[in-house]
Amino acid sequence: MTEKQKRPQQVYSLVVEVGRKAGDGLPDKATGGALLCYASGVDEAEAVRETVAILKEADLAVLEVQGLGTLDERRAAGEEIGAEDAELMQRALDENSVVVAQMTPFFD
Repeated sequence: MTEKQKRPQQVYSLVVEVGRKAGDGLPDKATGGALLCYASGVDEAEAVRETVAILKEADLAVLEVQGLGTLDERRAAGEEIGAEDAELMQRALDENSVVVAQMTPFFD
């Protein structure tokens, strides 16, 4: 019997749109927001599941998640990834966690 090979963790960049919910930490007049998250997972689906679970725990009303790809995929597409973002991605990988890199509130 061969041992099942463990798939390596990768970091996925995700944009998460959130609505309003009591205690969500968004500014008073905001109608929702978007979060740029870096999440580790063996695939994007796992990274999305973990991110949604953590954000719901933090009282955020998750509406939609858009995957932007891994660091390698984003660089291959010609995106420039700054040192600060690369460090946050590495932290997400090292800690097997979700890092919220940016939160942008929406106002009507």
